[in-house]
Amino acid sequence: MKLLSFAIPCYNSESYMKHCIESILPGGEDVEIIIVDDGSTKDRTAEIADEYAKKYPSIVKAVHQENGGHGEAVNTGLKNATGLYFKVVDSDDWVDIDAYMKILEKLRQFKDEGSQIDMVLANYVYEKEGAKHKKVMRQTGFPKDRIFTWSDIKHFYKGHYILMHSVIYRTEMLKKCRLQLPKHTFYVDNIYVYKPLPYVRTIYYMDVDFYRYFIGRDDQSVNEKVMIGRIDQQIRVNKIMINDVDLKKVKNRMCRRYMYNYLEIITTVTTILCIISNTQENLEKKKELWEYIRAYDEELYKKLRTGVMGIVMNLPGRSGRKIAVGAYKISQKVVGFN
Repeated sequence: MKLLSFAIPCYNSESYMKHCIESILPGGEDVEIIIVDDGSTKDRTAEIADEYAKKYPSIVKAVHQENGGHGEAVNTGLKNATGLYFKVVDSDDWVDIDAYMKILEKLRQFKDEGSQIDMVLANYVYEKEGAKHKKVMRQTGFPKDRIFTWSDIKHFYKGHYILMHSVIYRTEMLKKCRLQLPKHTFYVDNIYVYKPLPYVRTIYYMDVDFYRYFIGRDDQSVNEKVMIGRIDQQIRVNKIMINDVDLKKVKNRMCRRYMYNYLEIITTVTTILCIISNTQENLEKKKELWEYIRAYDEELYKKLRTGVMGIVMNLPGRSGRKIAVGAYKISQKVVGFN
């Protein structure tokens, strides 16, 4: 059995996918690389995937499918995964070789010891186009270099949430929670991280800068203008997160608290994008989202609405919206996203 399965969703990724694949190949026979060609039509993505599969038949699999979007490509990667652990790397991102080798060594140790770790975390780095300073995102507040549980975490920092870039899940645990991401939907990364969390019993955090997250292309899905143009997709993901997990049924108190914080952040992002767009249509969508939450779960609505983020994002009138946008811009500068 392979130690670690990588899924690389690719859609017209010819210009950057090789860099991604080459950064993972040094894992050798310990890993499998599942390149998912998600119905690419405009370039050589499919041929490049096949070339790597032919050159490295014991490491690389090329899977071709009709276009289903990022989520469906991740679903396909998980379906084809045979490794003990599973990691998604987007085709325009890559991994750091030194951190990678340390992670493989640790996963090997877990296997040899018979330790069953559900979630392994590492840092990711914003490789922002044109930025001299590379912002490293750490799992602040989590114990380092030891196996721990949710109950061992003493404090969550406001605004901290796990991204897909940070996480390696145990493959069988992912399959047990019946993770199925929606087709033709952007921003499903949040569902990917969020839904399995109640199934996570054991966690390990390595303070190494593993994932290199490229950000800055004009057409990138996390570009602010692109996100505003796809606000319906963001709202859909937000609602799926609310629907898929009943937080009141999450048994572990700290896990439940962390998931609430996560949902609060995503709802804040959705809300601020509606505000920034400065269109009456999107302001109505913002109002509809909050009404949806209220109708779905009054208790959750009150908690989100009366928290600091909820209050700031829902300040009335034009001046209130200006304050909300100002708070968001400060966060951008501090964190370095978008």
